[in-house]
Amino acid sequence: MTNYLNATAYLDFNHPNFNYFLSSFVPGETDQETASRLYFLVRDAFLYDPYHLDLRPTGLCASTVLTKKRAWCVEKSLVLAACLRKFKIPSRLGYAIVVNHIGVERLLTYLKRDEIVFHGYTEVFLAGTWIKCTPAFDKRICQLTKVPPLDWDGETDSLFQAYSHETKFMEYLHDYGTFEDVPIELMNNEMKKYYPHLFETEYSSKAFSFKHL
Repeated sequence: MTNYLNATAYLDFNHPNFNYFLSSFVPGETDQETASRLYFLVRDAFLYDPYHLDLRPTGLCASTVLTKKRAWCVEKSLVLAACLRKFKIPSRLGYAIVVNHIGVERLLTYLKRDEIVFHGYTEVFLAGTWIKCTPAFDKRICQLTKVPPLDWDGETDSLFQAYSHETKFMEYLHDYGTFEDVPIELMNNEMKKYYPHLFETEYSSKAFSFKHL
């Protein structure tokens, strides 16, 4: 379990940026309460933005993400994992291939396929078991897409719901499993396999940017 508590080059929770980010945070009386409060903090601290992806070591460093106002699911999940470890709550990173049916029309024009590869989530060890949570969609983006925000009580898995009202929302196609740190080479390799065009042309506009190893 020690591996899921340690700081790493990516989950660098000892960086001063975390002290600033957590300066107003009030831990709960239990690990479960603390973990749930951290989830909501990270979920809503950044506007969900999947249009600026940086798969380099500097881009996937939690302290770097804390300097932003926008973040995508991978960035949010690693920030949450780092915050949890700072409070001595074991955490690890999970990744999957999903199909998102709401609010992704513009994104798919860049990806050129329906699958969203390396969707990120966080697993937390609480009360003797690993529990999944997904701090990706903040309240603001949920209001825009008319999707109920995904809450988390620290007791049960909280993944994207399959349906929002009667509209199909999210499908999980493949689970890469969980990792104690960011699997940066695997992430780049899988992205290149599914989106080879992103590695063949430079994308650096205000509308969409993609950086890689």
